[in-house]
Amino acid sequence: MSSLSISTPQNVRVLVVGLGTMGTSHARAYQSVEGFELVGLCTSRAADRDDLEAEFPALPRFESFDEALTSLRPDAVAICTYTEHHAAMALQAFAAGAHVFCEKPLADTLDAARQVVSAAHATGKALLIGYILRVHPAWSRFVEIGRTLGKPLVMRMNLNQQSAGSFWEVHKRLMRSTSPIVDCGVHYVDIMCQVTRARPVAVHAVGARLTSEIAPAVYNYGHLHIMFDDGSVGWYEVGWGPMMSETAHFVKDMIGPNGSVSIVAKESSDAGVRSAEHDTHTRTNALRIHHAARDTEDRFAKPDELISTADEPDHQELCEREQRLFLRAVRGEVDLSEHHEDAINSLRIVFAADESVRTGEVVRL
Repeated sequence: MSSLSISTPQNVRVLVVGLGTMGTSHARAYQSVEGFELVGLCTSRAADRDDLEAEFPALPRFESFDEALTSLRPDAVAICTYTEHHAAMALQAFAAGAHVFCEKPLADTLDAARQVVSAAHATGKALLIGYILRVHPAWSRFVEIGRTLGKPLVMRMNLNQQSAGSFWEVHKRLMRSTSPIVDCGVHYVDIMCQVTRARPVAVHAVGARLTSEIAPAVYNYGHLHIMFDDGSVGWYEVGWGPMMSETAHFVKDMIGPNGSVSIVAKESSDAGVRSAEHDTHTRTNALRIHHAARDTEDRFAKPDELISTADEPDHQELCEREQRLFLRAVRGEVDLSEHHEDAINSLRIVFAADESVRTGEVVRL
């Protein structure tokens, strides 16, 4: 009698391009998640990065994306560079037959983002965009509760970052091509769109340049307002730089006729909590649910609920969750069509906000 051999899926061979905070975290994820094989790293001044040799010993390193693609012929490419490179690299990766994980924002223009999505569909390759809050259990619960609050909704969110040293250098480099509203705003605008599932109709935004260290046309503080066709409204505030206040740097709040839900984060005054650090951006402490219902004596019928999220995943685990989702997409187990539509929608809104800052006008969508 002959025995049957059971075939197992081969590992997905991944090249990571861009080795800053996010790229390094994703490279670690590819080493940790079963089903992936990290086969190369591509970054500027690769030869000088002793830290990469220490953490990823003997792994091929490249400074040229062309050379890395040609030499390695990876099954997938993780694009974690600055935004202005995202679209061109994604299109090149698709042309080389690779699947793509791309950090947000997907591109620095809406047309370029649409080209990338079209290329993914045309080639039949997976495209996952790094909306990390979508794999965060506390944020998923936040969205679920928000949908029970009735309509219209009022959504209040910010993420201000008091940055200095290497953090401020990264922010200044980002602002050469991407405003703070676009870079971080796509996350929180995406949350607003997930909760309302309504059509955005108008965007207004203001911005301020608080430092001479950036170009005259650039702003490092911005504030957007968005209106949806169901009457819901939202605002998002973001500021980067050494002048930013740590007070109320993390506000995540939704209010509807039935009550409200808030993400209660650790205070910035707590030891070790700093607004510029990536763990702070995703860290929550609890969800506070407030019920608007009142009794016959006009007192609140139910006390506020506090749902602890103390056991939530840290930033590295969230990156691994993203990559597990990417692996499922590569294997054809997940349909990402709605994910692509939502990414384009959130980009359309933040780019409209940028236009509003420049023109001083409300942008109708």
